Amino acid sequence: MKVVAGVDLGGTAINYTIVNEQEQFLIEGLCEYPALSIQGPDVCLAQIEDGLKIAVEKAGMGLDDIAAVGLDTPGPASSSGVLSARGSTNFVHADWTGFDIRKNLETRLRRPVTYLNDGNAGALWGHFTIFGANSRETSISAVIGTGLGGGIIVNGNVVKGRMGFGGELGHVLIPYKAISGIEGLKPQCNCGRTGDLESLCSLTAITETLLPHFLTHYPGHELAKFGANKAAKLVRGLAEKGDPLCRDIFRVQAHALGLFFDEMVNTFDPDVLIIGGGAIETGADFQRWFIAETRRGMPRQRAEQAGIPIHIMPNGDTAGARGAAIEALKFIRQS
Repeated sequence: MKVVAGVDLGGTAINYTIVNEQEQFLIEGLCEYPALSIQGPDVCLAQIEDGLKIAVEKAGMGLDDIAAVGLDTPGPASSSGVLSARGSTNFVHADWTGFDIRKNLETRLRRPVTYLNDGNAGALWGHFTIFGANSRETSISAVIGTGLGGGIIVNGNVVKGRMGFGGELGHVLIPYKAISGIEGLKPQCNCGRTGDLESLCSLTAITETLLPHFLTHYPGHELAKFGANKAAKLVRGLAEKGDPLCRDIFRVQAHALGLFFDEMVNTFDPDVLIIGGGAIETGADFQRWFIAETRRGMPRQRAEQAGIPIHIMPNGDTAGARGAAIEALKFIRQS
């Protein structure tokens, strides 16, 4: 039976998983190893190999049992795994500039390596949990974290695009002025755009835009006594407990997501919408509330599309590695 590995390479940690041909995951939960990406490609790729040996041992096998490896990293990068001329967002060493990480890891490990950016890998995992690895369905995933990532799966395959930038959902412009409660705001994204999804639906948006705005509506609120970064990280927990200010923030984010999903529904007519990321790593009650608010934020749709399912992505911490593994599994099945 063929076995593949999924490797989710971040700025400081690598997450691994192992899956067999029967789509059974042989490692439960997190299997992490230090990334050392700040020390450059040579050191980091050696770390990936060392950590992979530990992961396969944890799964009860050896490195020779791995038929292929699925890799995901932060972008920007091409669809084949060549990092941007400016390097990866989270890899600060100069030698990452224009580095072909997929090809070089393949040479080092002496086995096929497939590549996805981390947002697309998470989206593929969300899709797989609903439809399986050999699906023909279409899904849209939005992953809300420090920024906003995600991906588009059409006929069961990741939409990578000509340059590998397919699924950069955070930078899709939305008609944000239709959202009540933020009149007068001009939400800015770090990419330079005004009013894209990430400018309202991300932790960065809470820190720089939404929390300062709503604190003026709630004088004397307890979050005012903290610095911006610390206060922003407390918003999710307080929102889950029903704090009015924090619920207002998440209501805006849900309505922004609703506007975005409406655009995707009218573009792709997907089978399902998926929400993931730290923003909704909460209890089921809050997740149901957030989904309901997302639906309220969607403009009226055709009767045939009004009931499109919205799911919460499972296994948030391991979604990238699992999605990367599914991509590798699809590769060996097609080989």
